[in-house]
Amino acid sequence: MSLVEVENLCVRYGRLEAVKSISFRIAEGEVFGFIGPNGAGKSSTIKVLATLLRPTSGTARLQGVDIPSNPLRIRRRIGYVPDFFGVYEDLTVDEYLHFFAAAFRIHGRKRRGVVEDVLALTDLTGKRRDQVDALSRGMKQRLSLARVLLHDPALLLLDEPASGLDPRARIEMRELLKELRAMGKTILISSHILQELSHLCTHIGIIEAGTLIADGSVEEIFRRIGLQRVIHVQLAGQDNGGGPPAPIMLDAIRRIPGVENVEQEVDRLSVRIVEDQLAIDELLLGIQQTGARVRMFQPEALDMETAFMKLTQGRLA
Repeated sequence: MSLVEVENLCVRYGRLEAVKSISFRIAEGEVFGFIGPNGAGKSSTIKVLATLLRPTSGTARLQGVDIPSNPLRIRRRIGYVPDFFGVYEDLTVDEYLHFFAAAFRIHGRKRRGVVEDVLALTDLTGKRRDQVDALSRGMKQRLSLARVLLHDPALLLLDEPASGLDPRARIEMRELLKELRAMGKTILISSHILQELSHLCTHIGIIEAGTLIADGSVEEIFRRIGLQRVIHVQLAGQDNGGGPPAPIMLDAIRRIPGVENVEQEVDRLSVRIVEDQLAIDELLLGIQQTGARVRMFQPEALDMETAFMKLTQGRLA
């Protein structure tokens, strides 16, 4: 069942058509990566879902509720983290979270428990007495996530959450988002840091010049553009200093339909496949059917950067 339904959504700013009749759905528990360069229409779409911008035309629904027509109902069901942080001077982290919990009418003992929980989840318990405006950007982004988790929203809208973060802070943010995914949270996350999204998202939409040019699971997108994947395979005997597999074995693996190339390395084989012709599990079965005993079978991560460059042309809205 779709939690979010967007159909033929258009957003115009005067003569500029920032979002051009895009449609997509987000299932409950899915992490939807919204990928595109600056000016592609990502933030405009997210602002419509966050009730901050009325669409020019088209529809957007959350749990079957029309978003533009019911902003107050929708705001209780979403958590929105923009690509900037509004600093609340003279508030500590603890005061900041209690303020927003009270705004969502969470009171008394329940509020104290909720604040403790989100502090622990975002690893901010040790910062609870610090002033908000004294935090690093990475800490502020974590605090932003803590804030939007207070009322347990059905949907998290994260607009470039890793923007401007140093490498360590980006890794910490990615691990936090993975934890939220494991908890079953439904997340829409926009970014141009493509490689990170490929490890995080269950589904991606690639937008360019206001048009959604690709929409599907990560695997589907790569199959669509014919990207190849490398699988590292170690056969029995290679892991203890034994020699390379017999030529007849290598030839048998090369003949598996969908195998593009097989390279012999010191202690393993690098098998390159075309994924729309051969699934990874089918490759494993094919190797086993040659009579080989597989000791290690490790697919490389697919290259989101290459997929993005193949699908887009560098245009803006």
